[in-house]
Amino acid sequence: MTAVFVHGVPETSHLWDRLRARLSTDSVALRLPGFGASRPDGFESTMDEYVQWVEGELHKLDGPIDLVGHDWGSLLVARVATRSTVALRSWAMDVAGILHPDYAWHDIAQLWQTPGSGEAWAFSTLEASDPGNALSAAGQLIAAGVPENDARAMGEDFDLTMASSILALYRSATPNPFAHWGTELTSPTTAPGLVIHPTLDPFDDADSPAVASTLGARFERLEGLGHWWMLEEPGTAAATLEKFWADLDS
Repeated sequence: MTAVFVHGVPETSHLWDRLRARLSTDSVALRLPGFGASRPDGFESTMDEYVQWVEGELHKLDGPIDLVGHDWGSLLVARVATRSTVALRSWAMDVAGILHPDYAWHDIAQLWQTPGSGEAWAFSTLEASDPGNALSAAGQLIAAGVPENDARAMGEDFDLTMASSILALYRSATPNPFAHWGTELTSPTTAPGLVIHPTLDPFDDADSPAVASTLGARFERLEGLGHWWMLEEPGTAAATLEKFWADLDS
């Protein structure tokens, strides 16, 4: 069994380091193109291109695969699970409410999706390179709830390539992901799934259980944890996943 982790925005694969260190199984953390990694020639950072890229990376690995995503990584994981082009043993995700047909993007996402405003955000963020500056990438991450040391480390990876990748990705997902992928998000997946719902996550919403039900997934609340649950309590995060995987075996 190989556990494969997919990070979100604006993050890199290091997001998963402390959780992975607590697992008893082999694991791999993918680094999405443009997020601390180069982009292939012609890669335009759209949601569908990222799905195809993740599938390509998974095909290189020996299975069975337990696929886990966070934030945008979660949306990619759900799409891979519904496409059935990769043989998964299981999948797990958070922010499932984003896949609901009535989902409305949060304020910062709408800013990124707005031509001109998104570019102005990118410019000001890149200019505010001091991590102590509230406008810097690190400062914005701290304000969003990332632990300070992690926010500073993540902020070091923010560059023009990441900024342009973020804008392109979010602009490919209007008005919401369901509008593009909805026909494949209305029935249970072949592989068993787990929807993780940290109760203090401001980027998820009350529609998360409904999406879990539609996809035929187990629903697991993480009480008192927020959007970056794998950084806040990596032991709890690892135990939650390992219990899910153990239940599959039994």
